Amino acid sequence: MADQTGTSDADGPGLLAGGNPQIAKGDGNGPVQAYIAAMPGWKRSVGEELDRLIERAVPDVVKAVKWNTPLYGVAGQGWFLGFHCLTRYVKMTFFRGRSLQPLPPGPSKTKDARHLDIFENDDIDTAQLLDWVRQAAELPGFLGPKQ
Repeated sequence: MADQTGTSDADGPGLLAGGNPQIAKGDGNGPVQAYIAAMPGWKRSVGEELDRLIERAVPDVVKAVKWNTPLYGVAGQGWFLGFHCLTRYVKMTFFRGRSLQPLPPGPSKTKDARHLDIFENDDIDTAQLLDWVRQAAELPGFLGPKQ
């Protein structure tokens, strides 16, 4: 079992600050499912729901874990969203979120991104989330940090 300090025993990965799972980089569904399985407490069910909704909206979605964050993209287009565990919520980031209508509610320090912060007991507006995911998947994606 992992604790909040980043240590772990044989039962699973460590948790970084805020409870974000420390998962090795990897492409495909496997690393994403390992990340979701390691999400602490109520956040795991949020991760499972987000993953199901993203797959529903974009059936051929490409997945990976990079920078301790599950990423979702379209082959040849880059990543359109990711999510991350913080202490009190799960932050879903639309990398080109300023192009979505209506705008996701959370501003970003990054010029193009917008966030959706999901707290415990929040009701996710499924129809709106599916719409944002579909819109985001049609836009050119984030290719990663510049080297």
